[in-house]
Amino acid sequence: MKFTFVTLFPNLIEPYFHDSILKRAIDSNFISYEFYNPRDFTTNKHKKVDDQMVGGGAGMLLTCQPLFDCLNEIKSKDSNAYIIFPLAAAKPFRQNDAKRLAKKENIVFVSGRYEGIDERVIEKYANEVFSIGEFVLTGGELPSLVMADAIARNVKSVLGNADSLDVESYENNLLEAPSFTKPEIFQKLSVVKEFLKGNHSKISDLKIQMSKCKTKYYRPNKEKR
Repeated sequence: MKFTFVTLFPNLIEPYFHDSILKRAIDSNFISYEFYNPRDFTTNKHKKVDDQMVGGGAGMLLTCQPLFDCLNEIKSKDSNAYIIFPLAAAKPFRQNDAKRLAKKENIVFVSGRYEGIDERVIEKYANEVFSIGEFVLTGGELPSLVMADAIARNVKSVLGNADSLDVESYENNLLEAPSFTKPEIFQKLSVVKEFLKGNHSKISDLKIQMSKCKTKYYRPNKEKR
């Protein structure tokens, strides 16, 4: 799988791929990434990519021309490129989306800046739009990274043990149960005793009950999805 990031600030994204699981996935050719900068496509002699909003309003918007030309080039190289816009005004990104999108070959994340992106760009090119939460950020780079990470973990072979995916939060509509390491007692805080007895069937049942309790506490109105 390839992640393509359209951003004015590639350096905000690239370091995240230099360590840990995603670096190993890149080294093993399970995933790859590339960048496109809208400034490389602007026809403005001053390399401007933003302008004032029509009808007034504070802040500047990324304009159509650089993004149209940029996305046209991406699509000309890969007609199956799947374009996603991280937006505050969009549907929530969920684990099921990460699993579904992990089957795509090339996902393009278009990161907005300033007050956002001219809506015509979104209308013309978006395959999907997502929000990662009910808050506003200064740009789309962090949401793009969040989604890329969540998606990459579901790409085959990226995780060393694929079974890890089965017990994570949001599987079976539950939050993940608590986990523990050695020692059994640390500063008078003890591991749940049932976990120490080696009865994996009982441990599994207990973890399910703990998942249900945690979900009820943190997500009292969690709906079936």
